[in-house]
Order: sequence, then structure tokens, then C-alpha cells
Amino acid sequence: MFPQSDHASDVTKTLERAMHRADVKIVLGAEVTGIRTEDGRVTGLRYRRNDEIIFPCDAVIMATGGVSYPSTGSDGSGWELLKKLGHTCTDTRPSLVGFLTAEDYIPRLQGLSLKNIRFTVQARTKKVYEEFGELLFTHQGISGPVVLTASSVIPDRYFSSGLTFEIDLKPSLTEEQLDLRIQRDFAENVNRRFKNALGKLLPSKMIPVVIQLSGIDPEKKVNAVTKQERRCLLTVLKHFPGTITGTGGWNEAIITRGGIRVSEVNPSTMESRIVHGLYLCGEMLDLDALTGGFNLQIAWSTGHLAGASIH
Repeated sequence: MFPQSDHASDVTKTLERAMHRADVKIVLGAEVTGIRTEDGRVTGLRYRRNDEIIFPCDAVIMATGGVSYPSTGSDGSGWELLKKLGHTCTDTRPSLVGFLTAEDYIPRLQGLSLKNIRFTVQARTKKVYEEFGELLFTHQGISGPVVLTASSVIPDRYFSSGLTFEIDLKPSLTEEQLDLRIQRDFAENVNRRFKNALGKLLPSKMIPVVIQLSGIDPEKKVNAVTKQERRCLLTVLKHFPGTITGTGGWNEAIITRGGIRVSEVNPSTMESRIVHGLYLCGEMLDLDALTGGFNLQIAWSTGHLAGASIH
């Protein structure tokens, strides 16, 4: 996935060389339309190239992925083949994916990355997620590591009940400490307009939005900003608000949440408990993990085990 050369094609070429050395037959441009079984055991594959072809075999490894990254061919069709054989597919949805938001000021921040912030998600009054790290504003919402993780760990039921979020832009400072910091900045810019006095506190792209949310006249002289108005600014900086309306789609999702029930697979071999000679790996299964290479490791480990278990 991330070779030293930074060319993904080098991974493909390495696999191709390994298959060539092992005399693997590669069939391209063919759609698998069915898995043949007899007495609960794999006997062959049915695939369509020009005509319908039956390929006899005694073992099949399913590694067709979930629904995320459809450009790679993972369109969920592998699950349909398995369901026809009696397997159960749990509910699926995009995961490790950005959030869509309702507010019109979010797209104005597109491309802005915030580091060292605290991100909190609430379902009504219940806190369902909190993390410290990096966040990215997009043309339709928010993304970045803290958001991707949130999309993976927040239970599905909360997405239908309405979610809101807050960003603490200065988590290392208490409200009292931040208020003193603001007063110092104001003292240095006492005769400037409010809109020109926040440069040391915020990225330039964020200043107009924060001013809008604070309700303070941007043309107002700093020395005329009241204590109550300063309190409004403080609230925005510690509780920058937003409303989550959903997640990004399959084209943006890094992984698929859900898949074939793991109870239907032998974890020691990755062989199906329903059909002998049928092996499942990677995102075929109801397995997902946080960002950081863990999902890649799931794919490699289960794939290696499936291959090693065929006899």
C-alpha cells in the first residue's frame, strides 16, 4: 500500500512476479456468477467471459472486499454469492469516513486543517465521543483523524437520533486562561478593529467565521468590546459548534462496516462453517478497526491464513 518508492504499482508488480513464479493462472475480464457446491463442499466456479464457463475446483478464497473503494471493484457482489450459499451478511455502512454537516459556514473553511483540538460528539445531551487530535474542514463537512475514528466507533443508532459536535480550539487552556490570553491580545491591538485583532489566536481563514458566530461587530474597535462580548468569543473558541447530518458515501469511505458474520467462519483457518472448501478474508467479514493500518493488517493476516489453510 505504501512502498518505499511511493508507487502503488510496485506492489502490483511484486504480486504479479510472485504469481508468475508459482505458475498461477490469471483470468482477466471475467465475472464470477456463482460458486458450485455438492454435499456442502465447493466443486467449482461459474464465470462469464464471452460464454458461461464452469471452472472445476475444490477450494475458493473470497477476497472481493466490501463496498468502499468501488474503483477497485469492491461493489458488494461477493456478498450476494455468499448469501446464496446460506451465509448471513450484517447491515453495512461506510466507515472511516467524513461527516456531512448542516451549517453554511463549514464549507467556507474548506481545506483548513486544525491540529491539537478536542473534538466532541453529542447525541442530544449525551456525549458519545471525544478525542484530541487533528481535524480537516471539507466542502461538505468535516474529516481528519478524529472524525474518521468517530465514524467507526459511534454506534449506528445515534446517527438516526441526531448528532451535534463541538470543537475546542484551545484545549490546553482553561476558559479563565484563554480569557486572559484574549485580554493580552486586545491590549496589544487596543485601537484596531476587532476583525484585525485575532491574527495571533486563529488561522486567517477561520477569523470571519468565528466573528460571525460570536455576534461581535467586526468593525468595532477592540477597546469598545464589552466583557459580555468577550465571553461570547470565548464560548465560540471553546465550543465551536456544528450539526452532523450523515456520513460521506462509499466513494469516500476507507472501509466497510459490516459483512459476513464471523461466527460463520472458522477463525483458525478462515474456512466457512457452512460450505467446506470456501474461505473468506478481509472485508468480506464483519470486521473493522480504527485508522492506522489495522484494517490493512486484517486483510493481510486473514488472507495469509486462508491461503495457508487450503489442502
